[in-house]
Amino acid sequence: MKARSSKQVRQAMKGAAAFWTAAWLPLVKAIPSPSPAGRVVEVEAFGSNPGALRMFVYAPPKKLAAGAPLIVVLHGCGQSASSFARNSGWIALAQHIGAALLLPEQTTKNSHGRCFNWYQPGDVRRGGGEAMSIRQMVRAATVRYKSDPRRVFIVGLSAGGAMAAAMLAAYPAVFAAGAVVAGMPVGAAYNSASALLRMRRADGLMSRRTLADSVRRAAPPTVKPRAWPRLSIWQGERDQLVDPRNAEALAIQWSEVHGFSGTPNADTTPRPGVRRRVWSTPRRAAVEIWTIAEMGHGFPVDSAAADGGREGFGVLNAGLPAARLIADFWGIGA
Repeated sequence: MKARSSKQVRQAMKGAAAFWTAAWLPLVKAIPSPSPAGRVVEVEAFGSNPGALRMFVYAPPKKLAAGAPLIVVLHGCGQSASSFARNSGWIALAQHIGAALLLPEQTTKNSHGRCFNWYQPGDVRRGGGEAMSIRQMVRAATVRYKSDPRRVFIVGLSAGGAMAAAMLAAYPAVFAAGAVVAGMPVGAAYNSASALLRMRRADGLMSRRTLADSVRRAAPPTVKPRAWPRLSIWQGERDQLVDPRNAEALAIQWSEVHGFSGTPNADTTPRPGVRRRVWSTPRRAAVEIWTIAEMGHGFPVDSAAADGGREGFGVLNAGLPAARLIADFWGIGA
């Protein structure tokens, strides 16, 4: 066999490299890769995105175990996804328990105040708008981090809390549990005018059945009481933006959906000025509501604790690490 010159060898190697690059690069791009450890990063391709939202994700520095939980965190009006996740303590919690975070973010094109459109029927309806964008993000993040689809949770503040409640109603099979902080009941409003009205003054005339029917209408018709996601509700009684009676309506709405009567199984005072009521079965708690007498509108944190969150815009130092307590209610705390 005739020996090839060094120039011919280099040309052959270059041709082989070009061939394998052309053959494998599309496949490599198609495989979702985790985000750089310890950083919030944006994911641009996750679906058709009918709600025109942005997708951010976070994974702790330590490698996630297969089947780790996925927590969806929805910010409030005027907040960014990353700053809210950090200030509220969810990033610290994700590091502590080994969970991935999905951080949807609203844009000014959708809302001048960057509020999730929880009151627009087209944005909360199953299969459309912002709700569908978040659902697509959940699917992409679950694949990306090899999360257990039975351990997907959602939490939100204010407009994000109202959207979290809407997601639990529209996609009950997707979420194991959720949390609503200073949010609104499902079906409380249908346009911006009714949203402002109900935020300022909750509708006290709706019956338990009417409230629950708003959830049932949003969901597939075959959901049974035990299949509904569990819910943790948090509300400051000095809230000047969202009438605290909306939290009471949420508790009525979801306890009725779960098949409970109006009386909670437990009504305790963990500390002065803090009340917790729970509707539960012998097996587990289904709905809880925390009310904080001296807190205004925001997400409660405990700035004195190492991983209890830190005060910031829409995040209030109430001496309670809500992220940690919510995770405990969900059953993923450590």
